[in-house]
Amino acid sequence: MNVQNCLQILRDVKDVAFATVDEKGLPQIRIIDVMLVENEKMYFCTARGKDFYTQLMHDNHIAITAVNKDFQMVRLSGTAEKLMEQKVWIDRIFNENPSMNSVYPNESRYILEPFCIANANIEFFDLGKEPINRENFAIGEHKGQKKGFEISASCIGCGKCRKLCPQQCIRTGKPFEINQNHCLHCGLCFESCPVKAITIRSV
Repeated sequence: MNVQNCLQILRDVKDVAFATVDEKGLPQIRIIDVMLVENEKMYFCTARGKDFYTQLMHDNHIAITAVNKDFQMVRLSGTAEKLMEQKVWIDRIFNENPSMNSVYPNESRYILEPFCIANANIEFFDLGKEPINRENFAIGEHKGQKKGFEISASCIGCGKCRKLCPQQCIRTGKPFEINQNHCLHCGLCFESCPVKAITIRSV
């Protein structure tokens, strides 16, 4: 799995959930079409009269998530930038997505504004495998995020975390070690450790 593959999953699902924050700081979410994916960038558009557009212009932070029929989930958090050469990009989007012509026929398409996501953190989560598989990526100026849990040198090697782990992703050692690619981030090990040797990972 890589960045382009993750973005292609969003493109293949196409109708995905986009979340923003409104002027009052409240979360807002809607289904938006992923119009184009190339060179580790994702493109979409929205009409200038929509609340979505207003929110993006007020605060361009955005979160996106989708899951496909194979139970592969992609979650993206980053920033959306409005593109210059609006008509050029809208024409290209319509060429790649011909069904848009019936929604915005003829010149009405130019009420739409194109946006690009080139800076983001991406999480890939595959529930269709046993054990589950999780990977994290960063594109553009974003740095990779560390999530989940890790085991510190305070570990006494009792093995309680390993016995309780639903994905059996904890390996014995000094200290014990969590295989991050298979971790659910459920927190069962964190809550169960008798010496509090398991901590939340930070960047």
